[in-house]
Amino acid sequence: MSLTRRQFLGSSGAAIVAGTMAKRSVFGANDRINLGFIGCGSRGRSVTGGLMSEGAQLTYLCDLRQDRLDETWAFLSHEQEAEPAKVHDMHEVFAADDVDAVVIGTPDHWHAVPTVWACQAGKDVFVEKPASHNIFESQKMVEAAEKYGCIVQLGTQNRSAHYMHEARERIQNGELGDIALVKVYNLLPGGPFHLDDPTDIPNAFVDGGWDTWLGRTPREWPYHSNLFRAGWKHFWEFTGGDMADDGIHQIDAAFMVMGDRGTPRTVGGMAGRYVHTGDDSERPDVQVVNWDFGDHIVTFELSGYPSYMRKTDGSTRAGDAFPDWRTNATRIEIYGSDRFMYLGRHGGGWVIQEDGETVEQMAGTVPDMEHYRNFLDCVRSREKPTADIAVTHASNVAMHMANIAHRLGNVSLNLDQAAERFDSDEANTYIDPPGREEYSMPAIV
Repeated sequence: MSLTRRQFLGSSGAAIVAGTMAKRSVFGANDRINLGFIGCGSRGRSVTGGLMSEGAQLTYLCDLRQDRLDETWAFLSHEQEAEPAKVHDMHEVFAADDVDAVVIGTPDHWHAVPTVWACQAGKDVFVEKPASHNIFESQKMVEAAEKYGCIVQLGTQNRSAHYMHEARERIQNGELGDIALVKVYNLLPGGPFHLDDPTDIPNAFVDGGWDTWLGRTPREWPYHSNLFRAGWKHFWEFTGGDMADDGIHQIDAAFMVMGDRGTPRTVGGMAGRYVHTGDDSERPDVQVVNWDFGDHIVTFELSGYPSYMRKTDGSTRAGDAFPDWRTNATRIEIYGSDRFMYLGRHGGGWVIQEDGETVEQMAGTVPDMEHYRNFLDCVRSREKPTADIAVTHASNVAMHMANIAHRLGNVSLNLDQAAERFDSDEANTYIDPPGREEYSMPAIV
């Protein structure tokens, strides 16, 4: 039977305390790092497989469905001979002595709380983006990583790309001139979303598994097969829309190359479901956001309908070519007083132009493996990773700010950047929205 947070803390709290007080392993250059993988979806499988290919050893697999455990091991078994333990309760992974770090590949609403639990147990964490379901969760992730001395790497792999660091250097050295405007795009194709009919909970779930999967969400959802597969991405109870799913990559990359100047002080914009009206999705299919940082503005434009917009293709990501920037769905544009830069996500490189002519360019490849190596290197060295949760917190907060402003009726909001509170009582209720207590982030971590 699955365990809630309250049940676990009551029955196994001593194990957490023991984990946080235990002496952390010291790794030599050739020592294997033992991994637990929680939430066996396709993206998490790729991350875990990448870490294993870099020398990590998988000792635990954890999922609420037995079929996913078996499928995941079949997918990863070519990386090692020894079969990992397969469990349904993530707390068994946190309590295990032969786990040094965990990969969290659960749905978005299950990213933050397991990260904190892992830190409390003394485990390092590679957690997929977006970091959290809400601002409060992100704050507590930062707090827990610092309190327990854990490495927490967010899956925004642009931060490990060499070409991104080169772009940042050009910008910080003033080679574009003064920059007051940065435009971030997430102009993807898409279609309507309709929930399929509810059915009985599949036998593949452990007893209570569907309720555990729903987690903090306040609604008692029946089981829908396409809600479980990926349809949860269409509902605010589980995620922050496509800005949280795809757009956070470009937002975080833009914040990085601009020098990681913290959270914006103001957010405004417009959003709605303009094309795919009448379906079941809650997330916008058009969203335009403006963030004011005081000395520059970052804009964000999202779509979920134009068929001609495309992410950077695989061949461009793997080679030395550049995208067709006009129809590149995930580009960043940086407007300097002297020069202009196109910047690609997950490969695609960058181009600097002056008077319409290219004066410098650098190709770039998808940086997944670099991101995995950086995480493992930091587990060994205890240095901060490239996508450290304390740094990526700013882009995560900005994403939530934009969605809160939209959900309140496309309003503008001011943020007290030190306190991370809005100038609106109603907006502040979204910082830590109501949810089922047993699955929500505790006030003290």
